[in-house]
Amino acid sequence: MSNTKRSSLLAALLTVVAVCGGDAVARVFPFGPRHRAVNDLANQFVPFHAHLWDLLHGRADGGLLLDWRAGWGTSFLPDYGTYLSSPFAPLVALFPRGDIEYAVYAVTVLKTAVAAAAMTFLLRRLGPGSWWWAAVLGASYALCGWSLAEGTYNPMWLDGLIAFPLLCLVGEWVREGRRPLLGPLVVAVCWTANFYTAYMATLGAALVLLVRLATTGSFRWRTVGRAVLTTGLGVGLAAPVLVPVLLGSRHAHPGLVREFDPAPATDVLARLLPVTYSFSTPAAFVCTAVLLLVGTLLFRRDLPGRERWLWAGLGGAVVASMQWGPTHLLWHAFATPNGSPYRQTFVLCGVLVLAAWTGLTHGRPDRRSLFGGAAVVLALTAGALPSPFVTGWALLFAGVGLAAVAGALLLPVRGRRRGLYGVLAAFLVIGTLLGQSAATTAYADRERLARLDDYPPWGPEHARRAAALAAADGWPAYRTDAGLPRVAGNDPLLLGGQGAAYYSSHTPAVLTETLTALGGGWTSRGRNLLSLDNPVTDALFGVGARWRDGVVVRTESYLPLVTVRPPGPAPVYGPSPFRNQELLLGARVYGAPHAGACPVGTEVFLWAPDATGPARLGDRETHLLGGQPKRRAAMTSLGVQRVPGLKPDLPGPGGELGCLDHERLRAAVTALRARAATSVRVTSDGIRAGLPPGTTGTAVVAAPRIAGWTCEGARSVSYGGLLAVPVPVSVSGTASVDCAFRPPGLRAGLAAGAMAAVLLLGVVLAGRRGAGAGGSVPEASDEEQAGHRAQHGEGGRGVRTRARAALR
Repeated sequence: MSNTKRSSLLAALLTVVAVCGGDAVARVFPFGPRHRAVNDLANQFVPFHAHLWDLLHGRADGGLLLDWRAGWGTSFLPDYGTYLSSPFAPLVALFPRGDIEYAVYAVTVLKTAVAAAAMTFLLRRLGPGSWWWAAVLGASYALCGWSLAEGTYNPMWLDGLIAFPLLCLVGEWVREGRRPLLGPLVVAVCWTANFYTAYMATLGAALVLLVRLATTGSFRWRTVGRAVLTTGLGVGLAAPVLVPVLLGSRHAHPGLVREFDPAPATDVLARLLPVTYSFSTPAAFVCTAVLLLVGTLLFRRDLPGRERWLWAGLGGAVVASMQWGPTHLLWHAFATPNGSPYRQTFVLCGVLVLAAWTGLTHGRPDRRSLFGGAAVVLALTAGALPSPFVTGWALLFAGVGLAAVAGALLLPVRGRRRGLYGVLAAFLVIGTLLGQSAATTAYADRERLARLDDYPPWGPEHARRAAALAAADGWPAYRTDAGLPRVAGNDPLLLGGQGAAYYSSHTPAVLTETLTALGGGWTSRGRNLLSLDNPVTDALFGVGARWRDGVVVRTESYLPLVTVRPPGPAPVYGPSPFRNQELLLGARVYGAPHAGACPVGTEVFLWAPDATGPARLGDRETHLLGGQPKRRAAMTSLGVQRVPGLKPDLPGPGGELGCLDHERLRAAVTALRARAATSVRVTSDGIRAGLPPGTTGTAVVAAPRIAGWTCEGARSVSYGGLLAVPVPVSVSGTASVDCAFRPPGLRAGLAAGAMAAVLLLGVVLAGRRGAGAGGSVPEASDEEQAGHRAQHGEGGRGVRTRARAALR
């Protein structure tokens, strides 16, 4: 086995040991009773991977283009490109469906290990050095604070952690004029896996390439042009996924708009230390070995000045760019993130690791440089002391780590005991890496559970609920709603059924607006939609069964997915959700309370979107959680009015009561059923329905009219936010509805991808013709040059020149 392979495998192994060891110390899933179900990991990533499992096993309602489970029917390709397009995501299909959390955890650890191996391979590619030092630095990158504190519960971001060293490797190929086909393909895979972090990784790799061009004296404008072309072709190949994702964001409900507030310098320095945690500061911790080696760069006279100052300057420039508003926006695609504002921190960690390795390629630092580097680390630590994020454990692990690594670098490398000293040095450095990384992992595990929203993990009760929903499923004759209480933001994807609940960066604005007008509730400023448990909306959206109070409750008062409304204008919603429901239903079913009380026999509904607290009617109590702009409480039932004149106790002023008459609702449903579709067939990209002969009016599909729907025979329209089409009548007098869905941007993305593929083929063929015509042989890599130096026992710039000449 070559040293490069040995280094990469060791780096991956160290990474797995550190991550799993830290989780075990914290007693976090799967090594203890504490769960990992926090924030978007529980709300989005686990449910979306569960839906991918269903897709791969042929059990999903819908396909790659259209998802019939969540949000009453939504576009799936943008969600796929945002959360599931990683090459590692399909691995969840190898696990049982009930072990989806284990599957996501395993993929998370695997991605982190692959990032370590990729960085190690890159380091070995950039220059000679100790194979185990390369493994330690590669693992240090994968075990950086950003990875352990943020990437671990945002597993899609970890594809960016892998992308950075891969894109830097592409930069090396560009610099040497090699791999004209493989380079764009690697870029395409990185951008397809997760375009968001790949964008940041691409910016970082571009900066690294510029430094490499400057330090090797090989800067040429044609090389820069070749890099731009390689990147453009790769991004173009990923366009079939990227363009629908970008347009999906354009049609999404707007999220939080924030102004960037840079973190205090003391807090930034504190996050360089192990065992620290904060949601709004850059998690820039890397093993103390990395910081020490970077610190020695400034004092090493055996390194060319250009290398010392350019690598140190690049690290400082990246830090500064993270703190300045305009460059902060540049890093984040010109939009301040809704959440952690330092998502590009992994690039900084990668730059520090590359700088550390640059020094090691020239040998270990001498005592003077080592003491200078230690002074730099101590100065950074002293600057961090005023920060509240500095803990006693942070100082302990940092101090012990600094002493251990410095001691390892001071051990002699010559003499009879050099083998023993080498083993001792490896033990000290690897022990520092594992100890600091595992401790940081454990600390972050504990702090996340204490500071972030958490949700119940998958367990026997969820399995029972999912089995009950599956047994009641009657799709597409009727919908089965996952109901309340909710488990996560995407319960239909996690538990099954076809409901209104949906949480994504691509939650359509029309869906949020329609659900809100009908009395629906949400969190995350309108992007996390909640299930709406209401008989009128259940009837309108064909919900024939739903989970309620621990059992599946069935009803016969539901409509088919396609109904027909008489000719006339579409409903225009007003401020009252009770009236809006009636407008969409076409009948009056709610009455107003008299003197604050509903008539006996009616069901009392409360709409108080901004209220927080309990609401009671007799012995029935429900809890509201509202308060705009972050949350909106859904319309909720207070039960059937059984005592004349009994008034509800409300959590505050501003609520509105509606008294639902179920007899009127049943009559309205019966009338609409007489004009409803006689047959309905749903597919992975559309819906078809047969209508009674002689039908006229407007056919309404119980699905939001999101961008991308087209219908045969007539132009689709919006009917109260739902997909609708004027009924087309054939010559035979029969009527039908045939609508297909294509995500906006799919056609343009496919065209761009095809064009990029043609251009790439042309570039490759042109390069081969040039080589066949006697073109110049590409410049040798640093690894090849190092091999020539080792073979001939030579050094210096003259040998490098002779090696290049020989290869030419």
